[in-house]
Amino acid sequence: MTTATSITVRVPLAIRRRGGRKLVVSPDGGMPGAALTRTRADPALVKALARAHRWKRLLESGRYASLGELAAAEKIDRSYLGKMLRLTLLAPDIVEAVLDGQRTADLGLPALPVLIPSMWDAQRAAIATAALDG
Repeated sequence: MTTATSITVRVPLAIRRRGGRKLVVSPDGGMPGAALTRTRADPALVKALARAHRWKRLLESGRYASLGELAAAEKIDRSYLGKMLRLTLLAPDIVEAVLDGQRTADLGLPALPVLIPSMWDAQRAAIATAALDG
């Protein structure tokens, strides 16, 4: 009969708090030469996406008959509401990248609603162009 043995592996790690999040840091500080990637989503952009989808649901459900009525109820400018509603037209992969924090460097809330074409391929091209220009 064989005897079951266990192996204990010890890896020296440090847990640091950065921006309210816990981050595991290896003893060497990560892989040499590897750039740190930002994995935190832009809170303003995430909030704007959530609000836009909420407003869209309110309009589609018939709770508000027009943008003007919804804007008055939310106490915001009608033109701002219209611009923010364009965020609901973003391609799913772009929304996922925004929520994962992968696109916050080349996307910003003030410019994004203006940047959004209606076709998803055109959105990707516009964002790629904005990333190259920025």
